[in-house]
Amino acid sequence: MGIKKKRIVVIGGGTGLSTLVRGLKTHNFDITAIVTVADDGGSSGRLRDDYDIPPPGDVRNVIAALSDVEPLVEQMFQYRFTNSNDLGGHSLGNLMLTALTEITGDFSHAIAEMSKVLNVHGKVIPAANKKVTLHAELQDGTYIQGESKISDATKPIKRVFLTPPNTQPLPAAIRAINRADYILIGPGSLYTSIIPNLIVKDIGEAVVRARAKKIYICNLMTQKGETIGYSAADHVAAIHLHVGKTFLESILINNEDLPQPIKESYKEENAEPVHFDIERLQELGLEINKREIALITKGVVRHDAISVADWLCEYTQLQEKERTSLS
Repeated sequence: MGIKKKRIVVIGGGTGLSTLVRGLKTHNFDITAIVTVADDGGSSGRLRDDYDIPPPGDVRNVIAALSDVEPLVEQMFQYRFTNSNDLGGHSLGNLMLTALTEITGDFSHAIAEMSKVLNVHGKVIPAANKKVTLHAELQDGTYIQGESKISDATKPIKRVFLTPPNTQPLPAAIRAINRADYILIGPGSLYTSIIPNLIVKDIGEAVVRARAKKIYICNLMTQKGETIGYSAADHVAAIHLHVGKTFLESILINNEDLPQPIKESYKEENAEPVHFDIERLQELGLEINKREIALITKGVVRHDAISVADWLCEYTQLQEKERTSLS
């Protein structure tokens, strides 16, 4: 009999989520990715409005990251058309998911079928199966409608919320959360990739109730329009505020200083490395894990997917040993 796979639920969106799951699939984990559907820009936004479906872009990226196909097939799925007025900006994968949704009449069914075609390791579940709109209320009382506009906010964000307000998750998402051994939140844009999943009411409540260990993979850099000046504890506090409960138990932070030229180039974008305020994190009751998890490619700072996945593998083994020694 083989070793029982640890059930990992990853909640997020954007580049952060697809980067993370690409690393996790190299280990013996049972992975479920719950993906934000708040995007309303670019190809995703156009298909969302034209076909009245959830935006396929973030889902497409996670499917590609978890797929086990020839590199050329993944490249084709991710291919973006450029030399056409009608197709310009659309990726083939977005069009395929839209076509499958039209054929099957159901976005989550389309994802499941596409996952079979691309031999996906695990499950990809949208946070909602219908079109939703993300709104932000800023500290000065003004409102912004639309995920793509929130990152241009010039005042600090007070809260984000979805319409319709009674957006329901898929039963499969709640089942995965209930069965999980570990729930990973992030990394990704705090207000436009991570929190939109958790404010689908039943998802946030299920995460709070779940017996799983809840871990926040902390962002490496602050983000213009969303988290200027935010420390690690500020990220955690914003997540807890939106869910309405303190529930995160553990945090993974970067354990190395970034090179000065990288800091300077990000400064021009009004971004900086996230400050890891250890004392505040400890006051929030978080177990702090440090690891070299930053990867710099072409001047861009990303999470090192393999390093994060290796850490999680070691962490789950250690947790298992502690449980065994206590029983």
